[in-house]
Amino acid sequence: MSDNDGQIRLQVYLAHAGVASRRNAEGIILAGRVTVNGSTVTSMGAKVSTGDDIRVDGNRVELETVKRYVILNKPVGYVSSLADEKGRTVAADLLRAEYPERLYNVGRLDMYSSGALLFTNDGQFALRVGHPSAGIEKEYVVEASLPFNDEVIKAFERGVRVESVFYRCERAQRLSSRKVRVVLVEGKNREIRRVLDHFGIRVKRLTRVRIGPVDIEGLEPGEFRSLTEREIEALLASGANGEE
Repeated sequence: MSDNDGQIRLQVYLAHAGVASRRNAEGIILAGRVTVNGSTVTSMGAKVSTGDDIRVDGNRVELETVKRYVILNKPVGYVSSLADEKGRTVAADLLRAEYPERLYNVGRLDMYSSGALLFTNDGQFALRVGHPSAGIEKEYVVEASLPFNDEVIKAFERGVRVESVFYRCERAQRLSSRKVRVVLVEGKNREIRRVLDHFGIRVKRLTRVRIGPVDIEGLEPGEFRSLTEREIEALLASGANGEE
């Protein structure tokens, strides 16, 4: 992780300290939120040593020796961020009593959706698994206010353009007249909701039940567990395609 002189790049340090993924850490630095030994640093080329006083928003951060990988069954009403300027409850709060490390979510679920949400303090893991080109499947169960027309399901599989954005699911399967299983790979912001709204269908309930090999079976809303070694390895193997 360190260079020959014993120093590491600041964004790498922040990632290994569990502040954010390396890419998000770069944004934090550019925003002027990081100080090193009392001085604000905004350069991507900055290097630090483990003995430096490194702070984000005034709070000192240090390298974490224990890496955590957690799956949460996020309940409806929680936002996928470490803090919310509107004062809404954040999903990370559900983990803080169990894990002393600063965990952040890999990917997102909107406030009105529930289900599988990954958390970690491993920046390299977050970068690989969260990369858009990682090719990791995400499976959703969607319940609508009205019955699904078979043509809607087929159209989503073929691809739908909504307000100049192209959406296409990997596959979709009818579960009942008003319920469908949808598998996405890349996944754009609120993709399922936007597509169904395009066809005049309102989503009543949307739950992500699986991320790659990791599912929420046995977890009630608000419950969580650590990933197994096999799950971590499988996610990293899939996410290897997203490395830069």
